[in-house]
This record gives sequence, structure tokens and C-alpha cells, in this order.
Amino acid sequence: MVCSLQLGSLIAPAYACGCGAMVVDRDSRVSVDREMSVVSWDGGTEQIVMRLTVRGNAPAAAWIMPVPHRATVELGDASLFSELETLTAPVSKTDHYFWPRAKDWPFGGSSGRTGDGAAAPAAAAPVEVVGRERLGPFDVARLAATDPAALEGWLKENGFELPDRLATALRPYVEQKWEYVAVRLAPRDAGGPLSGTLDPLRLRFASDRPVYPMRLSRLAATPQSLGLYVLAAHRMEPRGAIGGRPPEVTYAGRVDARREQDAYPALVALTGGEPVFVTAIDQSFPRPELIDGDHELRAAAADSPYRTTYHRDELLTVGGVPAWVLASLGGAAVVVAALLLVLRARGRRPVTPPAPVFAPPPLR
Repeated sequence: MVCSLQLGSLIAPAYACGCGAMVVDRDSRVSVDREMSVVSWDGGTEQIVMRLTVRGNAPAAAWIMPVPHRATVELGDASLFSELETLTAPVSKTDHYFWPRAKDWPFGGSSGRTGDGAAAPAAAAPVEVVGRERLGPFDVARLAATDPAALEGWLKENGFELPDRLATALRPYVEQKWEYVAVRLAPRDAGGPLSGTLDPLRLRFASDRPVYPMRLSRLAATPQSLGLYVLAAHRMEPRGAIGGRPPEVTYAGRVDARREQDAYPALVALTGGEPVFVTAIDQSFPRPELIDGDHELRAAAADSPYRTTYHRDELLTVGGVPAWVLASLGGAAVVVAALLLVLRARGRRPVTPPAPVFAPPPLR
């Protein structure tokens, strides 16, 4: 199972993110302040639970998500995201040192801390609406398309235009015979702007390997940050950097969600309560235009556990007093006491009288 967290803050007619693309009309602007996606894979079925936090003046937007096979769509559980953040959160550890450093008294200030801190058949027509549902505030259309331009008809029906760059970016998915989920996003209050945290959507489709779509992120105008939560039988890792900096593991450990059902009910529902190995991976893309593929995940060489730990150095104290001061005072007291004992012992030692001096006999 794969879980991901994508953060961004782009404002543009077309917004590209790790899990799809957002399109608004030419006169509107939208920003995605936060995108959270949870992707699970059990060896044959993949699920993506996605939640967006948006702001802007757009009365509506279209979100397009490429998927490798025919997908079903339903509303997701928002509590899943907070559970995963809590589960993989970093921990803090305080390391004490004895002797004062530059910032400690008497050298500097009083602070002693330094932070270290099964595949669907290809559609016969260029585009086919294979399903359409109303889920909460969402109008969801599941499309099968054999040409990126085929999406243009659906977008026009919903008041949007397909940007040329997006059509080009979608071409690799068409060549691989992927399909799309197109969602019309609208505000809860009719006539208002599309803003706030939207209800999560849950996609389910067949997949013989865990994959996280990333190609559309190359359309982003600013650096992108990606976090992946991978839930599988073993520790997982990306097959490559796909144009970004080397991925960094921030958490790795086995979790028995069934034993912690009260704390992680949404996670238990997602995994079926089976024990899983959780791997959290962070990655940055300073130049999104270099992204050249989707993230494919594989098992790591070993199931080595790891957790990000922020170390904080702190001067060792006893009752608020630096331990080195107490030790120094104690040492000085010992020396003084020793000297006093020596002097006292010398004062009590009996004085031996000098030997008598005998005068030599007189000379005759």
C-alpha cells in the first residue's frame, strides 16, 4: 500500500499536482494550498484517497486524474490523514552535556540548547463516459479516452478549456492506454468561490504494481514537495528519483493496526486490519519540468526500522544549577576538607623533645 502527501501553492489557470491536474476558466484563479493523497496497494488493487485545500476566486474547477485501469469513485474518510500524520510523526530526544559551551554561562547566555535538529479494454471512441456520479459536492465523470484532445469535449460541456501543455503532458498516459477520472469541483454555497478543504475522494482500480502518478507535476511553475506513506508487507522505496532530489526515508516500521484499532480506525478500515510495514518518504522537486515519469515502488533490501528524531542538546543541571558547577564546588569542598584534615592531624601529633645536648669534657 502506498500513501502520499503533496504540498503546493500555485495560482494559475491550470494547476498541476502529483495526483492530477486542476483546470479553471480563463478569468478565474485558484490555488491549492495543500493536497493530501493516500494510496493503498494490496498486490492487485490500488486505492487513492485524495483531499484538497483550495482558495481563489474560481466558482468551479475541473480536476483530472489519470489512472491505469477502469476506476470506481466514492467519498473518502477525512480522518485517515490525521491518523497517518500522528502515526509517522517525528520524535524529540534531549542529549545532555556536562561542560559548558559557548552559549552557556559563564561564556555566554543562560540557554544551553542547540537544535539539531483486470485491465479495462480500450475505448472504441476517442472518449467515452463510462460512469457518472454525484458524490457530495462533486460531479464525477469516469472517462476512457484514446486521445488527450478527447477530454476537451467534456471540459467544454462543463465550462472549461483543456490547456495545450496539459494535453501534451497527458499523451504518455494515452499511449499506455490509461483512463481518466474527471471531477467537477464546486463550492458548497452556490455562487461563492471554490475555497477551503474539500471532502476527500476515494478511487479504486486494478493495478499489478504500486504506482503514484507524477508526470503532470512537470507543469508546475514552482518547486514541488512530495511525501509518500508506503504501506506494504515490507519496507518500500521508489525505483528512481524521476527528476527530483534523492528520496529520503523519514519513518520505517511495522504497525499492527488491529491492536491499535481504537487509535487508528480509518487505517484499519483501509488495510483490513492486517499488520503492515509503514515507510514514509519525503522528496523535493526544485525543477518540476525535469520530472520524467511516475513513481514506481519496490521492496527495499531489508526491513530496517527508522524514525526521524530531532536531537536537542541541553546543559546537564541538578535543581536548576549546572551540574558542572555543583561538581566543581563539590571538588573544591573535598580539597578544602582534605587540607583541614591534614592540618588538624598535624596539630594533634605529639611533639618529640629535642635530644639533650651534652657538653664536652674540659681540657686538661
